[in-house]
Amino acid sequence: MAPVNVKKICCIGAGYVGGPTCAVIALKCPNIQVTIVDLNQARIDGWNSEDYRLPIYEPGLVEVVKQARGRNLFFSTDIDRAIQEADLIFVSVNTPTKKSGVGAGFAADLNYVESATRRIAAVATSSKIVVEKSTVPMRTAESMRTILEANSKPGLRFDILSNPEFLAEGTAIDDLFAPDRVLIGSLQTFEGKSACQSLTNVYANWVHTDRILTVGLWSSELSKLAANAMLAQRISSINALSAICEATGANIEEVAHAVGRDTRVGSKFLRASVGFGGSCFQKDILNLVYLSESLHLPEVAAYWRQVVTLNEYQKRRFSKRVVDTLFNTITNKNIAILGFAFKADTGDTRESPAITLVRDFLSERAHVTIFDPQVDESQIWLDLSEALPDVSINQIKNQVTIAKSALSAAQNSEAVVVATEWKEFKDINWQAVYNTMKKPAFVFDGRMILDGDALRQIGFKVITIGRGDKL
Repeated sequence: MAPVNVKKICCIGAGYVGGPTCAVIALKCPNIQVTIVDLNQARIDGWNSEDYRLPIYEPGLVEVVKQARGRNLFFSTDIDRAIQEADLIFVSVNTPTKKSGVGAGFAADLNYVESATRRIAAVATSSKIVVEKSTVPMRTAESMRTILEANSKPGLRFDILSNPEFLAEGTAIDDLFAPDRVLIGSLQTFEGKSACQSLTNVYANWVHTDRILTVGLWSSELSKLAANAMLAQRISSINALSAICEATGANIEEVAHAVGRDTRVGSKFLRASVGFGGSCFQKDILNLVYLSESLHLPEVAAYWRQVVTLNEYQKRRFSKRVVDTLFNTITNKNIAILGFAFKADTGDTRESPAITLVRDFLSERAHVTIFDPQVDESQIWLDLSEALPDVSINQIKNQVTIAKSALSAAQNSEAVVVATEWKEFKDINWQAVYNTMKKPAFVFDGRMILDGDALRQIGFKVITIGRGDKL
């Protein structure tokens, strides 16, 4: 059985993973037709918009779509047709943490994965290679195979591959152009390896083969969870040390630099902050916790759970420091929050530390003004209503204002809190900000991006995470 020569690809799911990944595949593989499908008409309309107001923000993505859309890159809600025509299908749908039922709060909700798999089985009229692109628990491929074989038409064959994404939002296009590695997992059968070679041939259009790693199916599924868990572990480790620094007068940047110079450790992901966010880290660690408990490994589960516990502690600790510094009360005080995305260069707010900060400040009856250069107002209101389910949206809007600029957000405030490391926040006219604020004027730098000494010369009281600053 020779590897399938892939001519048409379908990607089910036009979100943060499927959209950029398959847009780059289309750009780099002009001889392959790539169709990205989604049930959400508004999202597809965004991908097809004439002014390229795409539904997600990612540096470089518009340029990729401009070059490929209409040539060999298409966006559609006609899922059935795309499935029927494709040789290879990426399943790139959301796998959020379950909110109810068995494993609630830890296990991944595979409802969308199962729905997509059943749709493939129902409408496919020829054999397909089906690729897990979503982050999934181990052995999900086995479940997908069972569903496909039980519901498909006679004579059809489905080969399941795991091809997890290792993209960092904000640098996703660069990551896709020059990946550290492309991981492809398959059953170690002749047919599985043949399917693996078909996908390898797609990536080999621009990725050198020594960066394409082919492994067993279950190793691939676990590798994705392990990679995110290890990265998050480093963040929680440096954040734990930042608490010690604040208590002792040490400087976490100096500590991180000294530790990172050890080649066994390295410097990446050793930057203290108000906490990690995003769709992957917490979800994947909780998934790993659930897997460990299911395998009767309670000590392993407890180890990984502590990474998330420390992250929640870091967010609470930072918001408490704001309250404590503002004379132990922020009731009726105005707090400006700069940044709502979970990190810079993205509009993604999933698990953003800013959400926790706003929730904590509202519980203290403060008035909060938010500015973020990329996050839509509607998304902010949605996130806050989900974070405060017992508070009406009207009540939230009585305490929260969304500003159009950093300067307007800071006007008449007692404190400015930097929650996202947008570069433009470094270049704000901080003298103008100071002039509009109540005195004493406080700045809380939760991302270590500001020049504290320069701000102090203006007159600010500056508190930087990971430093034992004395006012």
